[in-house]
Amino acid sequence: MEFFLVAIGSSIPRRTDSPPPRVPENGRVNVRHVLVLPDRDAAEEVAQEAVDRFGLPEEPQLVRDALAGEDDAEDAQWLVVVEDPQERLDSTSLDDLAAEYEGWLEAP
Repeated sequence: MEFFLVAIGSSIPRRTDSPPPRVPENGRVNVRHVLVLPDRDAAEEVAQEAVDRFGLPEEPQLVRDALAGEDDAEDAQWLVVVEDPQERLDSTSLDDLAAEYEGWLEAP
């Protein structure tokens, strides 16, 4: 018994023949900068300094970040979370501020 394969070609529309549907763009994404500091005192000072230096409308949030597997508070880093909805803060300036207190700006 013989079989023949017949190709119909372009007479059948394929999904790839039409342009992709338009997807509405999202609004601006809220930008957060995270500064990593060695202890709570440094984090509190950086948070206050960020408000003073950059004219932030609200004080940044402080978050304790325990190192993996460590229960001792001495082994915790502190994060300063700076909200930047207008994307007006300069990453280099934030990194310089954190470096003054032996910290750094976490890369996104």
